[in-house]
Amino acid sequence: MIIKKFIGKNEEEATALAKKDLGENLVIMNVRKVKAKPPFAFLKSKRVEVTAAVEEDDPTMKQIRRIARAQVSAQEKAKASAASGNNADTPKAVAKPELKTSLVSAAQTAPAASDDKSRVLEEKIDNLQNILEKKLGPSEEEKPVMKAEAKPEPAPKKEQPAKTAEPEPDRETSRFLRLLYNTMIDNDIDEKLINELITGAGDISKPGAKLDYYLSAVYQKMILRFGKAEGIADPGAKGPVVIFFIGPTGVGKTTTIAKVASSLSVNNKKKIALLTTDTYRIAAADQLRTYASILEVPFRVIYSEDELSIACDDFKDCEYILVDTAGHSHKSEELLIKQKSFMDCLPETVTKQCFLVLSATTKYKDLKKIVDNYRSVSDFQLIFTKLDETSTLGSLYNITCYSDSSIAFVTCGQNVPDDIETFNAQRIVKQLLGGE
Repeated sequence: MIIKKFIGKNEEEATALAKKDLGENLVIMNVRKVKAKPPFAFLKSKRVEVTAAVEEDDPTMKQIRRIARAQVSAQEKAKASAASGNNADTPKAVAKPELKTSLVSAAQTAPAASDDKSRVLEEKIDNLQNILEKKLGPSEEEKPVMKAEAKPEPAPKKEQPAKTAEPEPDRETSRFLRLLYNTMIDNDIDEKLINELITGAGDISKPGAKLDYYLSAVYQKMILRFGKAEGIADPGAKGPVVIFFIGPTGVGKTTTIAKVASSLSVNNKKKIALLTTDTYRIAAADQLRTYASILEVPFRVIYSEDELSIACDDFKDCEYILVDTAGHSHKSEELLIKQKSFMDCLPETVTKQCFLVLSATTKYKDLKKIVDNYRSVSDFQLIFTKLDETSTLGSLYNITCYSDSSIAFVTCGQNVPDDIETFNAQRIVKQLLGGE
């Protein structure tokens, strides 16, 4: 597999450069914005870096397999000649040194190709290849080549051990998949989901497939399961987009709203207003009011459904209205019903969005209950907070699969507005598979 990085003014330009170099069959592994290098970096706009990969055939291994097949064919012909009474010594003496010399030449080039692939895989999944090398030992593909090189003129009877020394792809693959399984278990991915990934990789595998093929299959399947979030909708002619942030207590909804509001107002120059229906928590309204004052945007406390309708009408010139809701136990049906009534009071002509804010530190069983209860309120996209407070991120994958909802944003700190970013599935999957 060839993995390269391309930089352009935007994602389309970088992808076009990748296709020009690697061809149309490439796979986009990662997309990220990169800052210009100093000096005068502040005068230059950010650029987009695209990491692309494409499968390649290994000419060295093709050569080894071709020569090995020729050697086996020559040996079979020699045996047939001996059985029929013909003298097979002459063809053996002529053919074997040539085959052996070719094998030696191919074997000398094999380690370099193997080293290159190890470095490429390390760039893709950081430390995972090192773990594989320690757990699985030396490459199985090199062993038969070295043994064939070490035996000068093996008699037909002595060639039997060489056959038993052939690579054992089933055994090697089994050890690799077991290692991959344990890595995902350590990252708190649900066992049932791991079995689906491992089984899926085996179902699409080809005989003799290399280990990085299985790794790539699992990697791509996880990326597809995460999917791509819609994110924040574009405002239309109907009026502002009203965005509700819901979720249990203590997950950081108010801080998350401040980050989103700052990004929309300061970075994207959008006209916004902030509302809060959280009249239960002490100083909750004061916290959001402070952020609104800093951003110089309208703010209002909402006590009833009628007040929400009036506020949305008063701020109809805004592009976005962000609504902070009261955090409460997901087991409280009464509060869930009240929260739903706030969302349902707005007419159908109003564009509404809902984000369920969850903490990455919450146990998977509790996350499932939270998702089940908030489904009665509205359809939603996910926002995961506190990624910096946990050492495992398996809950992100687990709850995405369980809820069939995509992750729009993740946060990893208290700094407003810096510690929030659009969800990057490639980066999370890389960590879940053992990368850093």
